[in-house]
Amino acid sequence: MTIAPNSVVTLTYKLHTVENGEKTFVEEAGKENPLDFLFGVGMMLPKFEENIAGLGTGDTKDFELAAEDAYGEVNEQAIAPLPADMFKESGLPAVGEVLPLQDNQGNQFRGKVTEVSPETVVVDLNHPMAGQNLHFAIEVLSVREATADELSHGHSHGPDGTHEH
Repeated sequence: MTIAPNSVVTLTYKLHTVENGEKTFVEEAGKENPLDFLFGVGMMLPKFEENIAGLGTGDTKDFELAAEDAYGEVNEQAIAPLPADMFKESGLPAVGEVLPLQDNQGNQFRGKVTEVSPETVVVDLNHPMAGQNLHFAIEVLSVREATADELSHGHSHGPDGTHEH
């Protein structure tokens, strides 16, 4: 079976960022802890899925996603100054700290602190990999048809389809 919509894919990957031709290791999912997902339901980056569509068990592939096809370019409007008095109870966060935040509609997200002053805490709300080209080296471990439960739930229930959530 080859990777197509509504199939469950189990694969290993090594992820690097690429800048000026230089690769920097980010993370990997090996055979002991592979990535397992329902293909074609929006769980993965669209260009990632485009690059692996049609592959089968045992296939390997290296490919690069440009920043705009991955997590987008850095959006300067997503860098927000917050009043320091928001942190009276918890104390001012440190530069580099990732804060759990919530907007007025109750949506939760994270922001990385980039600057702290007595008056302001500047938080970058961009995805941590925004503005970066990504290089993937993958190996497909298995491809199978999704079960009815997986399709109705919109996600994989593990490599064999039996994992509960």
